[in-house]
Amino acid sequence: MCYDISYKITLESLEDYFGSLIYDDPQINLEFDGTHIMGHSYGQHPIIYRNREDQQLHCKLMEWGCIPFYVKDEKSFIRQRASMLNARSERILDDTKSYWNKIRNRRCLIPVNGIYEHRAIKGWKLKVPYYINLKSQPTFFIPGLYSVVELPDTSTGEMLKRWTYTLITRDANAIMRDIHNNGDNRGRMPLFLPLELALQWLNDELPEADYRAILQYEIPSEELSYKTVFTIRSPKLRPDDQPKNELWEWEKLPALGEMNPD
Repeated sequence: MCYDISYKITLESLEDYFGSLIYDDPQINLEFDGTHIMGHSYGQHPIIYRNREDQQLHCKLMEWGCIPFYVKDEKSFIRQRASMLNARSERILDDTKSYWNKIRNRRCLIPVNGIYEHRAIKGWKLKVPYYINLKSQPTFFIPGLYSVVELPDTSTGEMLKRWTYTLITRDANAIMRDIHNNGDNRGRMPLFLPLELALQWLNDELPEADYRAILQYEIPSEELSYKTVFTIRSPKLRPDDQPKNELWEWEKLPALGEMNPD
């Protein structure tokens, strides 16, 4: 699955891809700096969606990690929320009992510069983190689903609307299978889309055949760029003071596909 992304952009540059955008939040920071964003922090990030009232494309701060619209007590849901960071593409249309099927028409796009994933190597204590991005686009867009829930403010009791989102994943391509090769969710990757399919994802009317074709899209391995980086889930700083998404050489690192765990 995907719990770590990189998202350092000037929001105005999003209009190069979408044209004019409506910004819902007056406090939104046009210089968004998120070289490493962890899903389990449930932070707010700029998300692109089509507003149901005016049918225009909007940019809104939403929290990563869906809270279903029926939740009344956030504290009782906190443990389950970790399972709502990602949605499996296979479940959205076909699993009618899943929450993802219920919100399948609340589609959004998550702008990223890249994602992080970890590779296990037999005999190594630590997993090796990789930074993966698209060769063709410095900023690209992972499809997601969003949810809106009303919950009380813990300090005032005032009912507030909370906008939250999930990131869609699919079976990994060959490169990503070699990188994400361990753990309960090994062999998964975010649903990377070319720009034309990302834009289609936000169409007001998306026929089911087109919806299914997008969910089944597998990006070719040769369109991905990848490199090893320094440990990302540690407060320990890089010795060279470089950003987390810059190359870090791991000594005696075997080639991809070699020394995989059993």
